[in-house]
Amino acid sequence: MPLDAILTAYQIGTAMGWEDIAAGARPSDLADLQEALAYLMDFQRRLTSAVSGSYLEVRQILDSQEHGGRHALMAALLAGEPLDRIAARTGLRPAARYAVLTLAFAPRRAETGSGQRARVAARRRIRRVRTVLDRFADEPALTTLDGSGGTALLPFAAAPPWAVLRGLIAEAAEASGARVTAAAEIAEPAGIPDAVTQSSEVLDVVRRTGRPPGLYRLADVLLDYQLSRPSGALAELAALLEPLDRKPALLRTLECHLANGLDRRRTGTALHIHPNTVTYRVRRICELTGLDPARPADLQLINAALVARRAR
Repeated sequence: MPLDAILTAYQIGTAMGWEDIAAGARPSDLADLQEALAYLMDFQRRLTSAVSGSYLEVRQILDSQEHGGRHALMAALLAGEPLDRIAARTGLRPAARYAVLTLAFAPRRAETGSGQRARVAARRRIRRVRTVLDRFADEPALTTLDGSGGTALLPFAAAPPWAVLRGLIAEAAEASGARVTAAAEIAEPAGIPDAVTQSSEVLDVVRRTGRPPGLYRLADVLLDYQLSRPSGALAELAALLEPLDRKPALLRTLECHLANGLDRRRTGTALHIHPNTVTYRVRRICELTGLDPARPADLQLINAALVARRAR
């Protein structure tokens, strides 16, 4: 039973007792009533303390047992142990499938240093995110979270729609007061280790490419993900834009021009320069690199080169 319901029942009982005590009282009984009320208030204080202490002690034991089992289940799933061994060792049966989340938290307000306030804020953020995740899944979520983020496994009988998972991350961000960036994969128990690895890599790509907070999957970052994999072509692609290394204004203009759909007016507004200056800078980029953003084939190479540079 909830603790507030138990305490309310005792308070009702105490109030009923006081009504019986005071029911036949006369004005001459005032001093006796005051003494009786003092005893009753002391009794209420002792009762509340004893009941709350006993309740929390038992709740702590139950939570510890439940947390221990859930922690063992998550460790076994992350290690890729066989399902029959997991059930025998933890006493818990894995769900049919999980939404595998890798999360990163960025506080909206500065929480610098390692002071007590920062630690309290981090613990509060973790509790609130866990509460949101637990309410969402069919069963309590399996989590390993710290102040900067972590991993969560959300058990489901049927995989939830992607839009629903996006809403979950938005709710977690609202509840925790932090910007939450996450990557997710849906996996059966045997595929969880690979899903954790991939979602971690997707989150890394998302953060390095400066995308906004929210939920992402591999399909959202396919080009950046593929081009960031180690290969002999990566260095060659990155080298295409090396002539701009000593011209940071040109490189910044190129990135902004691409982000604004090659619209020189919007690019000029974003950079606080005249559109003609954008035109001049693009011409210089073409001269230095031999690549023209206006040519479709060159545009593909430029985009790939920018991704390769970020990956390196």
